[in-house]
Amino acid sequence: QQSALGKFLDPIADKLLVGSLLVMLVAFDRIPGIAVLPAIVILCREILVSGLREFLAGVKISMPVSRLSQWKTGLQMTVLGFLLVGPAGPMFGRFSTTEIGVAGLWIAALLTLITGYDYLRAGLRYVEVIDADALVSKPEAAKPTSDDIG
Repeated sequence: QQSALGKFLDPIADKLLVGSLLVMLVAFDRIPGIAVLPAIVILCREILVSGLREFLAGVKISMPVSRLSQWKTGLQMTVLGFLLVGPAGPMFGRFSTTEIGVAGLWIAALLTLITGYDYLRAGLRYVEVIDADALVSKPEAAKPTSDDIG
């Protein structure tokens, strides 16, 4: 069971944790070289989806969290744990903790792109409905103004 406040705060807490850890790991060179790219993808997606959710919440539309998005968050948290431990961690066969973390970061970025696309597509459908409703209720909104022309 989850309260309305919990439904609101839980995704925000996850995004803050993931975002702040990614920034910290990049700042302390725990995410090496080109592996910064998936970190940037993840950060950008979190900002985009948060903004979209906030906008839709303002018009009383709630977008549920998908199962794939929950898996993505779980993978991100696990990967961040590996990257936090970094070189101090044990070897897993012939792979270091950092190598496993970086590989997981790329996979998490792929899931991030997929779920981000899904949220954006669903959110834009809502925005189109909102815009269509606004035009029906206020037809003058469809007329160009002097600001639009010049």
